[in-house]
Amino acid sequence: MPDPRNATPERFPAHDLFQAGAQYIGGRLTKGSSGRTHTVIDPATGEDVLTYELAGRDDVDAAVAAARAAFPGWAATTPGERSNLLYRLAGVLNERAGEFARAESLQCGKPLKLTREFDVPGTIDNTRFFAGAARHLQGQSAAEYSGDHTSYVRREPIGVVGSIAPWNYPLQMAAWKILPAIAAGNTIVLKPAQLTPVTSLMFAQACTEAGIPDGVVNIITGSGREAGEHLVGHPDVAMTSFTGSTSVGKRVAETAITTVKRLHLELGGKAPFVVFDDADLDAAVNGAVAGSLINTGQDCTAATRAYVQRPLYEAFVERTAALMETVRLGDSYAPDTDLGPLVSLTQRDSVAAFVDRARGYARVVTGGEAPGGELAKGAYYRPTLVADAAQDSEIVQSELFGPVLVVLPFDTDDEGIRLANDTPYGLAASAWSTSVYRANRATREIEAGCVWVNDHIPIISEMPHGGYKASGYGKDMSVYSFEEYTQVKHVMFDNTADARKGWHRTVFGEQ
Repeated sequence: MPDPRNATPERFPAHDLFQAGAQYIGGRLTKGSSGRTHTVIDPATGEDVLTYELAGRDDVDAAVAAARAAFPGWAATTPGERSNLLYRLAGVLNERAGEFARAESLQCGKPLKLTREFDVPGTIDNTRFFAGAARHLQGQSAAEYSGDHTSYVRREPIGVVGSIAPWNYPLQMAAWKILPAIAAGNTIVLKPAQLTPVTSLMFAQACTEAGIPDGVVNIITGSGREAGEHLVGHPDVAMTSFTGSTSVGKRVAETAITTVKRLHLELGGKAPFVVFDDADLDAAVNGAVAGSLINTGQDCTAATRAYVQRPLYEAFVERTAALMETVRLGDSYAPDTDLGPLVSLTQRDSVAAFVDRARGYARVVTGGEAPGGELAKGAYYRPTLVADAAQDSEIVQSELFGPVLVVLPFDTDDEGIRLANDTPYGLAASAWSTSVYRANRATREIEAGCVWVNDHIPIISEMPHGGYKASGYGKDMSVYSFEEYTQVKHVMFDNTADARKGWHRTVFGEQ
């Protein structure tokens, strides 16, 4: 008798669940008013998943108004009350974990084993973390710094947060934006990518089911040029959090500054993977393949540039290529699939164009093509290893967001670290060595918001995620994110009860 765990489940019925619309405003689904529609496509099959009406400026205004109306009441709740509701939300997410995994795989093309073992459990864990963190907003201890006054610091919510999330991790990015914002007492309007709105809408519905008041969490699904720009520039939005490309992040910053908003940017990456000559080669090869192919390479922190010290270089290239060739491409719902499609045919063609241009100046060791047969109807691309590229070449310097790893040799430790830092980006990196001294040096000198040692990719709710340089500023996850979603207020009490203070003589003399 076949094992039911190995059966391919039915496609998630997104079209049935969102007939009322793909905007979630004030606790209910509504249709967008832009007059235009968008169709979500299953990138594994090319089939339609959901056609919905895109949001226009009026929908953004309605969502911001709902968030603004909900803000005073939500900000007045105690940290304990917010914590309890977030724990309830974690319970709802856990009960519906299977639905969320199927929905995320459907709209993104992620293998079910990825959504079941990473995206959904990570989101639930993040929810539980912020449920606890809500009760631990930190301010400076009270003290008499002036001698005559008692001072203390309050952390207070900012107001309405307008956030924009990308298409590569729709569920987790929705959680990363929503959870710290509302745990700190803010309300939020989130715009997910129009390619992948399904799980963001489901997350907002789960918030309502958990008892979070209407208007605290709102979802606007529209284009970046219309809905996104209006949200970022809206005068009633007090903060913008954006995750996406560096080029769009610059545009977001330009728009946000017109109303002097708080701004948090998590932008592109081109993560180096530095292998010193004393590294465990098996560990480095396994880490390089897993770290470069996670989410079909559509990850800002994915390993994209492997720098391998000369004595290990040829063996690393040979063994990495051989391991890449064992990775199984297949339907995202199939239980034995290792690597799913890219998010769209447009993204696949963009990745293919990068590799095709690289053939003129580098060597494609394995991959470098879309598969044929049954997979040809999807947005698939084979795992690809590129060698012998120059450091200043496009494939080394530019973020391409696909299952492609480029490998370059280096001779001295100084050179390896210099090459690792030689891009505009600084989101994540890894160093591979059995020497604690070499590894420690790499963690000190590599310019990135996260540096892993002898691993690449793991993230945890307790630790901050964010970049250096052109990878942006500000942190997601961890208690550090409260610094993004709160504003600091100094409170000072006079302790003397004297009507005339000593410093008054600087204004009205000796009277």
